[in-house]
Amino acid sequence: MKKLFQFMLMTLAFAVCAPAQAQQITGPRGSDDMKIGVAGFSYRKYRNIDEAGALLKSMEVKYLSVKDWWLPLTATVEEMNAFKAKLAEYGVEGYTLGPIYMRSEADVDKTFAYAQRYGAKMFIGVPNYELIDYVKAKVKETGIKVAIHTHGPDGAAFPDIRTVVEKVKDVNAGIGCCMDLGHTFRSGYNCAEDIVTYKDWIYDIHIKDETAASKEGTTWEMGRGVIDFRPIIQALRQINYKGVISFEFEKNPDNPHPGVAESIGYLRAALDFTK
Repeated sequence: MKKLFQFMLMTLAFAVCAPAQAQQITGPRGSDDMKIGVAGFSYRKYRNIDEAGALLKSMEVKYLSVKDWWLPLTATVEEMNAFKAKLAEYGVEGYTLGPIYMRSEADVDKTFAYAQRYGAKMFIGVPNYELIDYVKAKVKETGIKVAIHTHGPDGAAFPDIRTVVEKVKDVNAGIGCCMDLGHTFRSGYNCAEDIVTYKDWIYDIHIKDETAASKEGTTWEMGRGVIDFRPIIQALRQINYKGVISFEFEKNPDNPHPGVAESIGYLRAALDFTK
């Protein structure tokens, strides 16, 4: 009887102390169906593409919008191919160019020629209002689309996607929007509602967190600011968005990487756990 009692105690102790079955994620993650990138402006002080590429690789970020300090508008096809090969060493695709500001017809010609040499199907551009018809003609001539970047309530052209729609007018003109969600939020608009309402105009997205829904708001690490990203993610899934979501970090230009890495991690988790 004593041995039986001891055996029962040992069995009970094992049952209490034995680890529960490990809980683990199985199947695809929510972030698997979204292309996560970084806007080149985030690393504006990092003019050495090897240094920037290594940082992107460390986060397993596969998409970069390329700024002209890495690849000048005068770059040759050979220089562009070498640049692409360099990015490929870090598992990164320079998926688009820009933003590029166009103040004259000569600027438009130069920018479209640049995009053609690169082989871009779309670039992020900001033309003067009076150049819209000329840009439309260049889109028709080259087949290269233009995503106009929005800049919020700070007085720059195209503060939000409504201005893009107002100035371009024709959704089939090949001129759409690089919708900056941080600036949209600072303008007082509901990002999720705008994504659904203007879905046919959205070619590219820049994502960031902000400290306030006002002109005074500034970029913050994602998850530390005041933007609720859950409805935004739900809206992107609702419209079946297939473009890139590029994180743009305006804070800490001299040492942006800790904030970029934190934000990319937050974005992936938000995508994983928002249905």
